[in-house]
Amino acid sequence: MCVACDHTIHRAKHHFGWNRDFAPTLVAKPGATIHFECSDSSAGQLGENSTVEDVKTLDFGRINPVTGPVFVEGAEPGDALKVTIRRFVPSGVGWTANIPGFGLLADQFTEPALHVWTYDAASLAPALYGPGGKVPLKPFAGTIGVAPAEPGLHSIVPPRRVGGNMDIRDIAEGVTLYLPVEVPGALFSIGDTHAAQGDGEICGTAIESRMDVEATIELIKDARLKSPRFTTPGPVTRHLDAAGYEVTTGIGPDLMTAARESVMRMVDLLTAEHGLAPVDAYMLCSVCADLRISEIVDMPNWVVSFYFPRIVFA
Repeated sequence: MCVACDHTIHRAKHHFGWNRDFAPTLVAKPGATIHFECSDSSAGQLGENSTVEDVKTLDFGRINPVTGPVFVEGAEPGDALKVTIRRFVPSGVGWTANIPGFGLLADQFTEPALHVWTYDAASLAPALYGPGGKVPLKPFAGTIGVAPAEPGLHSIVPPRRVGGNMDIRDIAEGVTLYLPVEVPGALFSIGDTHAAQGDGEICGTAIESRMDVEATIELIKDARLKSPRFTTPGPVTRHLDAAGYEVTTGIGPDLMTAARESVMRMVDLLTAEHGLAPVDAYMLCSVCADLRISEIVDMPNWVVSFYFPRIVFA
């Protein structure tokens, strides 16, 4: 438990989707530090003892629970919340799944698959994956945001101008995130905690892992933000950079097609060089490899590169 926190919100106090009319779980003054107990993105449907059969029966009405919401006193439309991520308290257990119909290559990987992870919650040593693979960990919250101005219930799945399911792996410990406020009190919530993810989260899941999060929420009046922004305290890929990268590319006039091609070529490479089944290579890429737009000006063709960290098999 956080001895320096002003409040704790327990895991049971969660919701699905965004709604300006949700009753707040907590009313907090600006500057409060809050301990959020968060669930994994399956709301506990998948865990340490799960099998691939459990992936087939996932209830998508219970995906991405977020803890909250927090009503911040004095927050009004046009303001911004300044959210400083203080600490993650990992559980040591996680999962990665290929969910049929979901992910960048959903048309190619049509059968469910599941990998259950265990890791050292104290040291965050790299987590084992298959024969010889070790994935460096970097906890973060995949879903973090405030309520939108539009009335009614809005799906938790797509990211929004007020944040939400952004899955930005660099919103990690020490980061300061700024969120535009659209409703009185802002109604801040957080969840969908991950132990590791590659930029792009290509199969649709990362190392989904239940964690607690400690964050300080401040208020900036009349900030007039149009979308979230954040500041990192230092380098963001140090946990992956040490042994370099293998990089595949996709080149053509459509960025989505180029992204798909760059990933397909990496799956082929990992399958050939490390003996992984294609779906295992696909899920591994989702938790540690990064999609990057390398060139977007030399028409008619653009370049998307896919960076796989060699440290995983070093």
